[in-house]
Amino acid sequence: MAEEVNIKPLADRAIVRPLTDEEAGTVSVSGIIIPDTAKQEKPEQGVVVAVGAGKWDEDGEKRIPMEVKVGDKVVFSKYGYDEVKVADKEYFIVGESSILAILN
Repeated sequence: MAEEVNIKPLADRAIVRPLTDEEAGTVSVSGIIIPDTAKQEKPEQGVVVAVGAGKWDEDGEKRIPMEVKVGDKVVFSKYGYDEVKVADKEYFIVGESSILAILN
């Protein structure tokens, strides 16, 4: 089930919901919280909830579609996003070039 958000990203940007502690693995199965010092400087992770139409090619004649799609779990650059809060939920606006990988 896709999460509905009231933000439409433009061009080659994606709206990403940050992973919860459970999804990110910062809370163990038994509920023990793993401290931030144990996960030093890892890239950010989240779930794509909306994508833009893609950027235009150099001639401005053809759109290059996004590689990521809604529902993809992604890893993105720690400093490659902008934070936005909509309806008391936190999201990241991430350019496609800042998305490093899609997790399986």
